[in-house]
Amino acid sequence: MPETVSSLAVEADGLHKRYGATIAVDGISLSVPAGEIFGLLGRNGAGKTTTVELIAGLGRPDRGTVRVLGLDPWRDRVRLRQLLGVQLQDAQLHAALTVVELVRLYRSFYRSPRETDELIESVGLAGSRHVRFDKLSGGEQQRLSIALALAGRPRVVILDELTTGLDPEARRQMWSTLESLRESGVTVLLVSHAMEEVERLCDRVALLDAGKVVALDSPAGLVRRAGFAQRVRFRAAEPVPGGLLERLDEVDRVRSDGGEVVVEGHGDLLQAVSVALVRAGVVATGTRVERATLDDAFLALTGRPLDREEAGR
Repeated sequence: MPETVSSLAVEADGLHKRYGATIAVDGISLSVPAGEIFGLLGRNGAGKTTTVELIAGLGRPDRGTVRVLGLDPWRDRVRLRQLLGVQLQDAQLHAALTVVELVRLYRSFYRSPRETDELIESVGLAGSRHVRFDKLSGGEQQRLSIALALAGRPRVVILDELTTGLDPEARRQMWSTLESLRESGVTVLLVSHAMEEVERLCDRVALLDAGKVVALDSPAGLVRRAGFAQRVRFRAAEPVPGGLLERLDEVDRVRSDGGEVVVEGHGDLLQAVSVALVRAGVVATGTRVERATLDDAFLALTGRPLDREEAGR
């Protein structure tokens, strides 16, 4: 196995990329150690796909530098091709070739590829091995592109919208595959807008907005930045006395939302709110507790919610 020049799997420093009048990437810097699943999360147009294209050597930054396993992905693309696997959301494959033919073709690009049957079975396509690419469903095409990205036993793999179009069973299978890759020391850059996926898989996440990194932390760390640990929601049969809940040590904020009272805070918030309401003679119905999520963090840090229907650049 070749020696790496750097202890980091991926280093990006001050990346800039402009398409005409549009600045797609505006000074992005990232450092990703080996064996980490690193997530890129952002709205459509935030710069996620452009960033990973620059890291993969599929585009050249206007300014800034990139190193993958110590190699320049633009100048050292031949060497890097043996170490890097890439699955992009809009990748196009030869329509007339079957699953097994495409896997065999991609295996021929590498010195020590994974076995054909192993690749096909790892993404749940054993029953479709002789089906042409253009006859596969969207989800099956996605699974095949993932298998091809893993064909060369990469040390770094880039996955763009990993589970888009996959059914729940296939999604869980892909998650298990990524967890196995991490256990074997493979570094994964995961572009995703699926919050559950990011929270489960990623060691750290960069939130991108307008081509910039607005926050970088573990999923739990980003959630803490949302400004509260939990919410209690309830409906009251009569108005809640002013200041009753605001005075509680556990309460950070009280607001109304569609007829519900929403209390944001920390600690044993539910008990504190419940006791205060009982003592004041306020009857609460429909009470439920919500924990802060990456959705909350994204809204708090960018000022806008993440639209799950959006993906891509």
